[in-house]
Amino acid sequence: MAARPSLIFTRSSYPEYRRILAILRTETVGGALLLAATVIALIWANSPAAASYFALRDLKFGYEPWHLQLSLGHWASDGLLAVFFFLAGLELKREFVSGELRKPAKAIVPVAAAFGGVVVPALIYVLFNLGSAQETLKGWAIPTATDIAFALAVLAVINTHLPAALRTFLLTLAVVDDLIAIGIIAFFYSTGLQPLMLLAALVPLGLFTLLVQKRIRSWYLLLPLALAAWALVHASGIHATVAGVLLGFAVPVVAAGRKGEPAEGPAEHFEHRLRPFSAGFAVPVFAFFSAGVALGGPEGMAAAFRDPVALGVAAALVVGKAVGVFGTTFLVTKTTRASLDSSIAWIDLFGLALLAGIGFTVSLLIGELSFGAGSAHNDHAKVAILAGSLTAAVLAGVVLRIRNRRYRQVAAEEERDDDGDGVPDVFARGQARRP
Repeated sequence: MAARPSLIFTRSSYPEYRRILAILRTETVGGALLLAATVIALIWANSPAAASYFALRDLKFGYEPWHLQLSLGHWASDGLLAVFFFLAGLELKREFVSGELRKPAKAIVPVAAAFGGVVVPALIYVLFNLGSAQETLKGWAIPTATDIAFALAVLAVINTHLPAALRTFLLTLAVVDDLIAIGIIAFFYSTGLQPLMLLAALVPLGLFTLLVQKRIRSWYLLLPLALAAWALVHASGIHATVAGVLLGFAVPVVAAGRKGEPAEGPAEHFEHRLRPFSAGFAVPVFAFFSAGVALGGPEGMAAAFRDPVALGVAAALVVGKAVGVFGTTFLVTKTTRASLDSSIAWIDLFGLALLAGIGFTVSLLIGELSFGAGSAHNDHAKVAILAGSLTAAVLAGVVLRIRNRRYRQVAAEEERDDDGDGVPDVFARGQARRP
């Protein structure tokens, strides 16, 4: 008897579905704040009061002997974004321990799509910059990241109802994308490595790990250790946000409650408390200080897009991300003889691939690491990130909006609970089929 073809993009379990919904709800609100912060920064940076914006962004404070006399902009990118990456570390570990990435058969598609969505944009950027100065090639990683908060804000604006399978894929894709971005930042954008400082960072990191593994959650013990680890990693020459990821990896995922009793694991505990801060404050503040660029009117925009850096970034976000994510997903699906779940179609995945071209938070960060804050190439990259992300958002909105009637039907099915047991029927049937 022939083997039954496997399905991809199927629904996860109901508890996992509810967890993903809660995360996406928080990130959607954060995305709206992110958009607002970006608009305010752009208006201020292009107003008669522009000098005050740049003076505020470049205002320095901190303790110089510890290499911590930083501008407000750097405090936002090195400090506040460490919270964002701490949550990324938590989510990554959770996905590998109990989420979609724990099963190779389910993990292969989003992992492959994420890598395709990094490699193809990077190649497109390099092609646009091969004939330019060697310096421009430093920005190859700028268009490789997807901003989940920005993407969710777009979905909220167009009022679409993605099926559970697509929501899970979008979040898993973003999580793997973050992991790749973390690796890129750590290996390609670290300068002046100080091995002694890096070794010293292992002490507070080790103590933090020991405490959280013992299920100790006291902030007055954990926070000083986290800050010490962050400061030492910053002083080591590795970007300080990497410390956030390492701290996130240290936190246990599985709850240690008594058998049969519901318990909140340490990872869930920290996520509940820090995600609103990250989405509602840390990322919008970073965007406020990073997105402000003097556009210079039509002439300035034209000058920006004469720079191959800007052309490469914009083309990579709009075309590269869509081709990389969709093309890789299609190839993996066809080569493994899998088929799509009945709730979705290939056009849905193409819309999601276009949505992945919204690169913002991490793209802005890598732009600064590539060229330096305030440099011409970095300003041109910012213009391209904004223009490319906006174009990708509009195109994705058009494609996904066309399918919204179908999404509403699927959403109604995923909420239907005829037997009144508190679990929608489609999830109950899925659980019953699982061995």
